[in-house]
Amino acid sequence: MEIAALRRRLNRIDRTILELAAARQRLVGRIEEEKARTGSAIRDYARERAVLEAAERTAARVDLDPALARRLIECLIRSSLTAQERQRVVSRADGSGKRALVIGGAGRMGDWFVQFLNAQGYDAGVADPAGRGAGQAWWPEWREAPRDVDLTVVATPLRVSAEILQDLAARRPEGVVLEIGSVKAPLETALRRLADGGLDVVSIHPLFGPDTELLSGRHVALIDLGRPRATATARDLFASTMAIVVEMELAEHDRLMAWILGLSHALSLVFTEALRSGGVPIEDLARLASTTFDEQLRVARRVVSENPALYFEIQHLNPQGREVLTALHDAVARLAALIEDGDEAAFVHLMQTGSAHLLA
Repeated sequence: MEIAALRRRLNRIDRTILELAAARQRLVGRIEEEKARTGSAIRDYARERAVLEAAERTAARVDLDPALARRLIECLIRSSLTAQERQRVVSRADGSGKRALVIGGAGRMGDWFVQFLNAQGYDAGVADPAGRGAGQAWWPEWREAPRDVDLTVVATPLRVSAEILQDLAARRPEGVVLEIGSVKAPLETALRRLADGGLDVVSIHPLFGPDTELLSGRHVALIDLGRPRATATARDLFASTMAIVVEMELAEHDRLMAWILGLSHALSLVFTEALRSGGVPIEDLARLASTTFDEQLRVARRVVSENPALYFEIQHLNPQGREVLTALHDAVARLAALIEDGDEAAFVHLMQTGSAHLLA
């Protein structure tokens, strides 16, 4: 009976916590309305730091783990920022009265763009033989879709995108063409043909996945192809969000992505393949996992759960990727050799130079 009574009290406390969290969210909504009215930025890092420090001080005073208090408040802040960002995107309605076509809009990233554009007021349709996704209109064949839309987003696999861009150059759509591929080398000829032909084309690369809700701290690479209207359209798409838009040259993009995506994906795949071929059941390892192993396993699981065809394209179609894989192969060989030789000094040197490089 005593346990039942305590659990009833616990349930009441849980309800109170949730009611207070809901009240906090409503207050955040009012703050966002005021920020929008005055043109203030959504995110205030100094304010966030002050709130988190206050939470830790309060936790210490009421005998609560300060780390737990910080995680709780961080979760609430993140939820608040997501709501504010979504509200800002909707309220600005930059796409109001405009039409968009997302080619490949039934795919995961294509569907993300359909929903993102719809939130901005666009009437976003989908052209995809796989289905309609979240689009308000649907065409199984993109050539059957209207040609006079304000924005055409190409969100298909890279090899398909190259063909579509070439065909778009001949079809000459009236609005802006926005391409979102992870590797630009296979698309460069078609992108140049569009730009040289006087069509408004721009290339971007969202460095986040389709499950992303909050764009704060997320990066979007923007490649200006010399068409000002198209470049301005791409910037405007993310102006009401907290995404970080980084402009770069077409060639620079693939060089950086070879390291940022190619290397990180390859490490996770090698880690996974080593575990698989080693033959030790993953549940046995997970029972005794260290913090480092848990983190690497978490990242590897995310990588191997993604689209294998897309990840192969990122590795295979980036001509800069060979250098990265060679560097990875050579680094593993050096590490294996110095461990086999029992060369402690070389091992220490490897770690120290690595620390100096990463922590500089």
